Amino acid sequence: MANNNIQYQNDILGDGYEQATLSFPDDYEGKVVATLVRKKAAQSTTKAVLYIHGFVDYFFQTEMAERFNNEGFDFYALDLRKYGRSHLPHQKYYNVYDIAEYDAEITEALDIIGHEGHDTVLLCGHSTGGLTTTLYAAHHPNHPLIKALWCNSPFYDFNMSAFEKKLAIPQMSALGKRFPDLLFPSRLNRFYVQSLHVSYHGEWNFNLEWKKPTYHLVRLSFVHAIHQAQKEIHQGVTLTVPTLIMHSAKTSYPLRFNRDAQSTDVILEVQDMIKYANKMSGDVRLCSIQDGMHDLVLSEKHAREQVYQSLFAWLKSKNI
Repeated sequence: MANNNIQYQNDILGDGYEQATLSFPDDYEGKVVATLVRKKAAQSTTKAVLYIHGFVDYFFQTEMAERFNNEGFDFYALDLRKYGRSHLPHQKYYNVYDIAEYDAEITEALDIIGHEGHDTVLLCGHSTGGLTTTLYAAHHPNHPLIKALWCNSPFYDFNMSAFEKKLAIPQMSALGKRFPDLLFPSRLNRFYVQSLHVSYHGEWNFNLEWKKPTYHLVRLSFVHAIHQAQKEIHQGVTLTVPTLIMHSAKTSYPLRFNRDAQSTDVILEVQDMIKYANKMSGDVRLCSIQDGMHDLVLSEKHAREQVYQSLFAWLKSKNI
């Protein structure tokens, strides 16, 4: 049950952004918190958004929040446990043994959103957040608030060769269950954050400690958690709410910084998103964004406009 006495304070994002700390039972590392950020629309509304970020990430996408506000939604975002605003000094960044650990803060956030006068929630997630929210929606088919799901480049499969996915990932996952702190090369494209941040080639300003420019090694606990979650997606899930799955028009693998780094998905393979979206049962729509980057709402302006026009037209068509 939600703690309805939560206290909001001003958030780092400035004007109109507030945050509240949510506390949870200790886990294998000790104390656990998550952070709920909100930005209310100018007019009172019963509609809200709950956004979940990706891996090596946190919520900073103010343009997205304000576009939702302008469309009559109160905007909420979680910094999950061990990420961004929620990371505590004794914790390993991003450390998770099971994606279901995040259910606690998603459930709590939804309870708070309901208590704050909303009856309609668009649940949305980017990358690992897209995987997490897809499973949350599938596992809570009769949730009283969740009326739609929007996934921004969801992490439905590892971006590896067919051989690696068939043999290496299951072996690493099994190893990760027994030895969660073993490290493995992450293979995250080194140009991705450079393509986004103002101090490199991008137009966005964000905390480079929370969304690191490079992240060379990943814990096998993460591989295990993702692999277990993806196995369920690969079998095909049933979604009872309208679902929009957005992806870039293409994936590329730049070996030096070039145009592709700012106009394609350099993190995940878009064909995997399409493949597994097509295995889902329910009202599921795919949407390709020309020149979209991995986080579609951080793409160049013309691509972002495609994202918002397609998203809000879809919501309108679903009477949300």
